[in-house]
Amino acid sequence: MTTSPSVDLRRVRGVLFDMDGVIYVGTQLLPGVQAMFDYLEQTGRKWLCVTNNASRTPAQFVEKLTGMGVRAKPEQILGSAEATAGWLAEQIRDQGWPKGKVIIVGQDGLKAALKQHGFELTTDSGEATYAIAGINFELTYEELARVALAIRNGARFLGTNSDPSYPSERGLLPGAGSILSLLHTATGVEPIVIGKPNRGMYDQAIRRIGVQPHEAMMVGDRYDTDISGALGMGLATTGVLTGVSSRHDFETAVKPPHIIARDLLELRALFEASDA
Repeated sequence: MTTSPSVDLRRVRGVLFDMDGVIYVGTQLLPGVQAMFDYLEQTGRKWLCVTNNASRTPAQFVEKLTGMGVRAKPEQILGSAEATAGWLAEQIRDQGWPKGKVIIVGQDGLKAALKQHGFELTTDSGEATYAIAGINFELTYEELARVALAIRNGARFLGTNSDPSYPSERGLLPGAGSILSLLHTATGVEPIVIGKPNRGMYDQAIRRIGVQPHEAMMVGDRYDTDISGALGMGLATTGVLTGVSSRHDFETAVKPPHIIARDLLELRALFEASDA
């Protein structure tokens, strides 16, 4: 475990947690999750799960956590589906982007988030103003074809996140980034990506927990998404060794995370020691 002396954990008032590889792997709960959340609440700190997984709604994530014995509310979950829908609504409201229908590669999480923000979904490649791609565990060629045609017809191409893979009990499986790469190859168009490590998702997360960036910490298992984006925004960072990146990956990065912890049990112990 390595800790930068520049990190004063007493100043951290809000903590963002990645989910896959930090809270759980597949259906297996990782050590120390509820105890970590409890400690943050007992010490007056806010916490928020910030996941690039766009397959579920916040309520569905809460249901999964509840089944693992973890207490959470829908407002304590920000997925990249919700972040993408919120970001697009902001562009239309504040930046003058056109209103229009949306065609997607995605599942319940993305569909529900877009509908919640007032978007109309379509499967017609010719009438879509926006094409948004996220993870779909039941992906079909026809779905890819419709979205690729929409992009070629001029629909603005957005991605929920660019993670090439995600951790499961079976190992690393293809992630939303793999789908974005396929659509990019098929159309020649680069997507605008909202999820980590991009600023769009971090801005929404920090606003939700009501702290300043220098008062926030990001806890993640993956350097390229969780840690790099947070460092770029001035957040404190912790890399945990329960998911994708290894200790060597974290330590040899150009800008390593401030803390490297085995798991959330070890991170909670650091907070307790700092607060003592």
